[in-house]
Amino acid sequence: MSTLLTGNAAIGQSGGPTAVINQSLVGVVEGLRAGLCAAGFVGQILGMRHGVKGLTKAVSTPTGIGDFFDLGLVSPERLERLARTPSAALGSTRDKPDQAYCERILGACRKNNIRYFFYIGGNDSSDTCRIVSEMATRSGWDMRCFHVPKTVDNDLMESDHTPGYPSAARFVAQACAADSLDNRSLPGIKINVVMGRHAGFLTAASALARKHDEQGVPVLDRGFPDAAQLIYVPEVAFDLDGFAADVDAVYSKLGRCQIVVSEGIQDKNGKAIGAGLIKSGQVDSHGNVQLSGSGALGDQLSDFLKERLTPAGGKPPRVRADTFGYVQRAWPDPSCVDSWEAREVGRFAARLALSGAESGSVAIVRTGSGSSILAGRGGDAYSSACARIEFAAVAAKTRHMPPEFLKGTNDVSAAFVRYAAPLIGTMPVFECL
Repeated sequence: MSTLLTGNAAIGQSGGPTAVINQSLVGVVEGLRAGLCAAGFVGQILGMRHGVKGLTKAVSTPTGIGDFFDLGLVSPERLERLARTPSAALGSTRDKPDQAYCERILGACRKNNIRYFFYIGGNDSSDTCRIVSEMATRSGWDMRCFHVPKTVDNDLMESDHTPGYPSAARFVAQACAADSLDNRSLPGIKINVVMGRHAGFLTAASALARKHDEQGVPVLDRGFPDAAQLIYVPEVAFDLDGFAADVDAVYSKLGRCQIVVSEGIQDKNGKAIGAGLIKSGQVDSHGNVQLSGSGALGDQLSDFLKERLTPAGGKPPRVRADTFGYVQRAWPDPSCVDSWEAREVGRFAARLALSGAESGSVAIVRTGSGSSILAGRGGDAYSSACARIEFAAVAAKTRHMPPEFLKGTNDVSAAFVRYAAPLIGTMPVFECL
């Protein structure tokens, strides 16, 4: 533990917005007010407009640096409304700071007497925290940096899951449940493309749209689940011939087929199929081709199935595709678990600062399995706790779905359902004739 520092605190939000990222923002503010501010160590709580982009922006202020919102002046009532508001209230950024950019960040921290730096985001945000923290140490500027986790992709190492994922998973599950009923009414082949460039956790959540027994095993309808009959994630190589055979098998038996595909599906050589279909696509600062804003993957797969499954001299099957895109990540119906945990990771980061802890990241640890959700009253209730981890454990690293969550080439396992079901909250119950 280190001695407490006296100065200002800065908070920023980075990467894709979520339904609960403002819960984390408010959690940090609450924790600072109750701790370091009350003890006289922190003067201002500066909200960085659009993350580090706002921190390093030159404006007409006495310091000449920083585009800030004074979070210390916001009333508790307004903070509570803000916490329940989806998307990033301070604005976000996709900037990936290099060495020169991080030097500007540190310079802005010096000029604004920032001694506590909180950054809410994914693995790239944690890497920014790491670089800034190490640079501050080398330059002799005493500052504590804390990464507060967030990402709908659920791809941060060391965490059981990340704030933002349960709510986005809830959206995917509910959307696929309703879409499956639509497809039952007007039978055909339906493709839903879900976010997930490298990790398939969000696409896998479509399995929660299915009817399951108390052990988390899908209830079969003529040999196939009632929803999301086929699920394809980046962790499993995608083969077009196998894909056509899978769809044909389901469609031939049920007269309909719902397919859920991750935007990041790859072939056996690790080449992203979607990126190859998007011509002149936008590339972000991380070198990633924009996938979520394009319907190219769904359209291409639809055309492929129409061509492959049309009988000689016959009519092509009815094939439709939807790309869920950005709407899935900040839908204003968050998971209750997600809302609470997102708030708590912010509070925990502020408590770490108050305790004199060294810079680091926050992780969510599952302490109760939540098996009671599927197994009835005799099961284990869901519970979680927060823990501090080193930047090196999470920064710029990607977590993938483990093998035990996968089932063959086109499905997820009961183990995944048991993992994810406690996170999303109660699903609506439907009936079919």
